[in-house]
Amino acid sequence: MNTTNQQIGKVILAGAGCGDPELITVKTARYLQQADVVLTDRLVSKEILERYVRKDAAIIYVGKQCRRGYSTPQESINSYIAEYALQGKLVVRLKGGDVSIFSNILDELQTVVKYNIPYEIIPGVTAALGAAAYAGIPLTCRGLSTAVRLLTSYKSDIVTDQYWQELAQTNDTLVFYMSSETLDNVVANLVKYNIDPQKLLAVIEQATTPLQNVHITSLYDFAANFKGRSFVSPSIVIIGKVVALHQKYSWLNNSESSDHYFKPVLPDSNLLNTAIHVGR
Repeated sequence: MNTTNQQIGKVILAGAGCGDPELITVKTARYLQQADVVLTDRLVSKEILERYVRKDAAIIYVGKQCRRGYSTPQESINSYIAEYALQGKLVVRLKGGDVSIFSNILDELQTVVKYNIPYEIIPGVTAALGAAAYAGIPLTCRGLSTAVRLLTSYKSDIVTDQYWQELAQTNDTLVFYMSSETLDNVVANLVKYNIDPQKLLAVIEQATTPLQNVHITSLYDFAANFKGRSFVSPSIVIIGKVVALHQKYSWLNNSESSDHYFKPVLPDSNLLNTAIHVGR
């Protein structure tokens, strides 16, 4: 990689929010209007790209999709960050949700530090907060929960038996990212360790988008209601006593749609096939 450029650019690691394009921060929108290159995740609303990205900027789709096989390798993303910044360009690495929650930001921080590239980190509305708000489920609530845990169980063996036992007994609200396909295992482990029947489970599909759907069940009735069911990506799972508040405080009706708001990553739509759009 050529590092002899006369001027080094800058990298902005920014969260786009979790679906609703109006949840983007003013600061991220401002940088998108200035950017030369935008490296965007799959879980970024196309309205954000159309509304805020400078018309002559390059947009490179570097989508990832868990367990689907068509994800852009992180090494390729790191290389493009460095390559464009070392050309003197302003690069916005645009991530769905927040940059610090299950986002591989450490790899990208190591890249910019390695090449002495100036950078900024801009937070975004993470899926746990957006989904809870748009489902009318306060994540903490006096008398029900005073803490929240952000977790993932995208592999069946990623959480130990000892920790499952602790999760089953805690009064903390549990929020599982990237776990809808292993949800049978999540529920089985919590039931195994006698989770309180008053704690409910909510699966929120495509949270904060026009296609949002909220599905709620007791964990002990999960097998009868949802076992083996496929949920539309992205889906997030909230477990705890606070889930019961949805019935009273929900303010957004289910879309009842199974269409995809965020299009799945296809072999010809990611960085490996150089899907670059300039001058839209």
